[in-house]
Amino acid sequence: MPHDLPRHARTVIIGGGSIGANTAYHLAGLGHGDIVVLEQGKLTSGTTWHAAGLIVAGLLKSEAECAIYTHGRDLYQRLEAETGVPTGFRQVGYLQIATNDERVHEMRRIAPFMRRFGINCHEISVAEAKELFPVGDLSNVKGAFYIPEDGRANPVDLTMSLARGARNRGVRIFEDTRVTEITAKNGTATGVRTACGQEITAENVVICGGMWSRQLGAAHGVNLPLQAAEHYYLITENIPGLPRDLPVLEDPSTYTYYREEVGGLMLGLFEPGAAAWKTDRIPDDWQFGEIEPDWDRVGPDLEKAYSRVPMAADYGVKKLFCGPESFTPDLAPLVGPTPELRNLWVACGMNSLGILNGAGTGMVLAHWIHDGLPPLDVTGMNVNRFSRDFATPAFRRDRTPELLGKMFGQHFHNEGFKTARSVKRSVLYDRLRAAGAFFGEGSGWEQPDWFAPTPDQAKVERYSWFRQNWFDWHAEEHRAARKDVVLMDMTSMASFRVEGPHALALLSRLSCNEIDVEVGRVVYTAWVNEAGGFEADLTVTRLGQDLFLVVVGENSAGHTEMRMRRHIGPGECVVITDVTAARAQINVHGPKARTLMQRVSGADLTNEGFPYMTAREIDVGYSMVFAMRVTFIGELGWELHVPATQAVQVYDLLMEAGRDLGLRNAGMQTLNSLRLEKAYRDFGIDVDNTDNPIEAGLGFAVKLDKPGGFIGRDALAAIKAQGTPKNRMLQFLLKDPEPLMFGNELIYLGDEQVGYIQVGGYGHSLGGAVGIGFAGLDRPLTPDIVEGGDWSIEIAGRRYPAVASLKPLYDPAMAKIRC
Repeated sequence: MPHDLPRHARTVIIGGGSIGANTAYHLAGLGHGDIVVLEQGKLTSGTTWHAAGLIVAGLLKSEAECAIYTHGRDLYQRLEAETGVPTGFRQVGYLQIATNDERVHEMRRIAPFMRRFGINCHEISVAEAKELFPVGDLSNVKGAFYIPEDGRANPVDLTMSLARGARNRGVRIFEDTRVTEITAKNGTATGVRTACGQEITAENVVICGGMWSRQLGAAHGVNLPLQAAEHYYLITENIPGLPRDLPVLEDPSTYTYYREEVGGLMLGLFEPGAAAWKTDRIPDDWQFGEIEPDWDRVGPDLEKAYSRVPMAADYGVKKLFCGPESFTPDLAPLVGPTPELRNLWVACGMNSLGILNGAGTGMVLAHWIHDGLPPLDVTGMNVNRFSRDFATPAFRRDRTPELLGKMFGQHFHNEGFKTARSVKRSVLYDRLRAAGAFFGEGSGWEQPDWFAPTPDQAKVERYSWFRQNWFDWHAEEHRAARKDVVLMDMTSMASFRVEGPHALALLSRLSCNEIDVEVGRVVYTAWVNEAGGFEADLTVTRLGQDLFLVVVGENSAGHTEMRMRRHIGPGECVVITDVTAARAQINVHGPKARTLMQRVSGADLTNEGFPYMTAREIDVGYSMVFAMRVTFIGELGWELHVPATQAVQVYDLLMEAGRDLGLRNAGMQTLNSLRLEKAYRDFGIDVDNTDNPIEAGLGFAVKLDKPGGFIGRDALAAIKAQGTPKNRMLQFLLKDPEPLMFGNELIYLGDEQVGYIQVGGYGHSLGGAVGIGFAGLDRPLTPDIVEGGDWSIEIAGRRYPAVASLKPLYDPAMAKIRC
């Protein structure tokens, strides 16, 4: 029977599980009135009802992840007192164990970072771990970490408490009301239509539909690449004497978590080789549903799980539960405004962490909708990061089995996904593979990570937090870039042709730097939001009076295109074309780059004839190539944008011509180490939407006085007017050549903890690990403090002396670039 629905609402939220309830609760808490929640069945009936209800941190490796987690943990502690509805939240503690030295080292690296952001993760002895979890066999455990404030909640009760809180704030919730259509006009969502034909117009529509979100989005051309997977837990019969407040135990070696459940023990699996469920379509009428368990498939995984608690095998199995949970291709949620329809928002793809991260995610989305900007870094969760390639049934079928084990198992800084690869390949792929490339994945692209002497050697012998087998080969690439010349396939970089009578007006509004320059000039610029936070860092090259080329990293391609399209003004005519697939990008850099290029081109490549930060078409062999004299590694050189049909020929020509110059292929590891020696920034990696160019040291690319201004100009002017920033991005070099930095290492000035490394690598030219990170003081961070300070970096519990610098430690005068 249809409900008496309102005909209009300010915001309609589709879905009444943990995410929908949290979004409504937080949005209403901001004073955002007139909210309607529509649930196709009963509240929690999708996947929320069978969640394990774990409120445990895991190992969190970003500031945003920590903020999302702590917000939920703190809210769930006080929610019952606010609403009067029990949540079942109990602080039973959370115990993580490690069975090998690499895992112990990883945990020692990350625990200090988590403590910085309010998560009391600390190492305890194995003996203490045995006391906390007396029912387990910890004989092979080498290390343990404990968070006493973590715990568990009842997922249904918790969601009902959130729903009560939302109703108390004026939210209207309707059950048994399935949305069949998102109405839209002129590229803007205007409301919803239900299965009963009722229509609600709305200013905002929010998809919080869990595993149904993909098909609802797809029906309206919206790309939400998530896939349901079978997810198991086993509950034993009652175990006499089992402590009710037994801590939650997480064991990556068995891919299992353990907790008490009504007198028995719950063994929750995150097994490698999981199974996707319903790759075609999730049934609309699936409510409180269970999947028939596949005992044959998960039997070996259960045996491994029991090995940690062998005493549990003496008790019967009360229940082997299998239910669906949705997962995304990179194990991060899908949050934010959709590129395809204005005023359509999403929060879904929670990777089985809908209870744990529901509150924080709901808080982020609520602020984003209400305030216009998210309150924390969203670069890793923004729904616009995915292209449509990730949504095909074949991709979802092949990637999903890896996701559960990948999420729960041991992690390494450079270990990527092994399944559903080769979504995108450069035309040079076969040449590079034959040259010994080991490929990693970046936004679906196969990218050379490093090169081995022969193709047979292009493998990681053992992943580690220390030097791996390819480290010396990578060092040779790095030294070749500094002494000779290297070639890098950077085809994955996204390129957009922006043209039309209002192209200049659009790009000027977006760009902090002046891009109204002469034809052939390349401009490096940041794009920022109204608060001055980064939205991109990229190059804009003027090709004609009304024609520009925008080049940006592959991780920001979707966000960059969306930002351009969303800021085309009424009545303006701008055509934006993604030309990435039409060309290959071959970067040639190093002290001998000019010598190499002069052997294959008749163009004037002298410093006077082809200055730094200019671009033009040149001949290279039989090809006409668009060359840009820019660098991301700090050496003389060019980016060559080559038609895809001629890229292999150009590559072969360059490799042959550079043989006696020491020309080498170089991969992404070398790109990273070279750019970190120059302290170059990279949006989405070391700066995000909560950082600004002034504090990030990019004030040189901000023209506050340019005619017409730009989005965020006033915010940046206010920041600059405050004088020397208290929070600044610095470059750090360890004095000890042995330790490695990757990111998340804490920064100390004296004994004061002042920040953390955003990203690290090894500076082979500088002689030690190098990284960049923000340091924040309660006073201006002046050059005297930077140069004279007693700096150190904490790695796995040990502090190493470091040099800090505001200027690049390698070639600060840019002599090597401008020669």
